[in-house]
Amino acid sequence: MPDKETDSSLIDIREDSLLELSQEVLESLLRDHTTGRNIFWATHDYEALGSEYDYHAPILPHLITGERGMIIRPRVLKSKENQTERAKDKAEVFTPSWICNAQNNLVDEAWFGRKDVFNVEDTTSHTWQTNPDKIEFPEGKTWKDYVCATRMEITCGEAPYLVSRYDTTTGIPIPLEQRIGLLDRKLRVVGENTETCEDWLDWAQVAYRHTYGYEWQGDNLLLAREALLWTFIEYYQEKFGKRPLLEIINDMADTISWNLWQMDGLKGVVPDSCHDVVSRNPNAQQLDLFAADIPEASAPQVTPCPGCQKDDIRSHNGTYCKIKDWDTGKEIKFISLLQ
Repeated sequence: MPDKETDSSLIDIREDSLLELSQEVLESLLRDHTTGRNIFWATHDYEALGSEYDYHAPILPHLITGERGMIIRPRVLKSKENQTERAKDKAEVFTPSWICNAQNNLVDEAWFGRKDVFNVEDTTSHTWQTNPDKIEFPEGKTWKDYVCATRMEITCGEAPYLVSRYDTTTGIPIPLEQRIGLLDRKLRVVGENTETCEDWLDWAQVAYRHTYGYEWQGDNLLLAREALLWTFIEYYQEKFGKRPLLEIINDMADTISWNLWQMDGLKGVVPDSCHDVVSRNPNAQQLDLFAADIPEASAPQVTPCPGCQKDDIRSHNGTYCKIKDWDTGKEIKFISLLQ
């Protein structure tokens, strides 16, 4: 368990660094596959910087690189005032890594049928001791089954339950061998059970394709996507002593952009895409003759979103979010997966 001070250079993945890798990498991490455009800010925090930073404006590469390369930062590096405002506005409260670890351990305890699979918790000091031995799997289950098990973090913020590069509440970096995210665990298992680069890459891709998350605010979503991509690079470097080829990084960035998406989790739609429908009476032209006497006769009719009115997730008129069915390669609506 880490006990050092916050080091912003270790936890903050600069968009300029992504741009140096490839324009395509950054563009992939900003892509919204539902709308065919970029993810949007979905927060008022940056509006003082100009109209391109308005709530509904798309996040574009030139807005977050170069002179403005420090615009988007992890929550722990934001001002206390900004953290408080976001907590009030969107209930943005990030979870300490020890709690993420405890809850992820419960998920694994249910899957493996035993406790303390990846680490042993110290509930008094809120730390953990990593299990140094190769992970053993229960009868009837294999390491491939574990990698293929679907995991999702709802309202994921910076995705601390999926990857744990740092504690999101303290900013303290977490060494690779002590990480506790659901995807960290899958990548550990992949590393323990593959030898060749080709096999590792194949199963790392499987791990990512079976790991999901969604988030409302665009800056958080970008941070989460960046964290997943950097985690992939770090595990590859640890295993093979070098950085993956750019083509491989681009491919993983595209996978991540599908599996972590921007969504209103209560409605299953792109945030704020539900709308009132305004229509006029078909006889409005004739009624206009009497408008002076009966003003409301020709007034437009406003019909609210039926899903919002009925609190019915399947009846919204907003844009329903799409994800990819990796088995078939087809795009599907996320709500089609709900019972």
